[in-house]
Amino acid sequence: MNIFIASDHAGFELKDFLIESLSHVGHTVIDCGAYAQHDGDDYPPFIAKAARAVSEAEAVYIAQHEDSFNLSADPHSDNLDTLAQKNETRAIVIGGSGTGEAIVANKYPHVRCAICYGGDSAFEIIRLSREHNNSNVLSLGARFLAHDQALELVLEWLNIPFSGDERHVRRIHEIDIIEHNKNETLYE
Repeated sequence: MNIFIASDHAGFELKDFLIESLSHVGHTVIDCGAYAQHDGDDYPPFIAKAARAVSEAEAVYIAQHEDSFNLSADPHSDNLDTLAQKNETRAIVIGGSGTGEAIVANKYPHVRCAICYGGDSAFEIIRLSREHNNSNVLSLGARFLAHDQALELVLEWLNIPFSGDERHVRRIHEIDIIEHNKNETLYE
């Protein structure tokens, strides 16, 4: 799988750890920065680079299957099966809390960024973000996760497939409609 990864200064050490760990298990990991530890850096440019890569990969995938993706069509269409079979490009974005990083990532079309801080419900959050939302970007709060726990969560997230259930496919399609027609309501 192609994995784009980005962080600010707070997530820098975790980013480097994940790059090494994920590369070791066979993933292609592309570092989008930060490239050095600078306490005053701003995360938006680094996160934008990773999110844009996922957005563009999703757009290419959709264009290749455009007969199955009609963003202005009825969200209850029977021709949405292709949505359940997304491409193999994902991103991991990391910050102190992961919140700002998730906000930046979710500004890009076709990006569905989930956020995870760890804790008792972390694996359930990861599972639901993949099975129900087909999340393609994961934002991690580095100040709340040990490196080993973060790696476990990421590996779990990478291995959980989207369920493809009709209701979840329909809802993702509805998100795309809202995203592309921001000034219109979904149902009138």
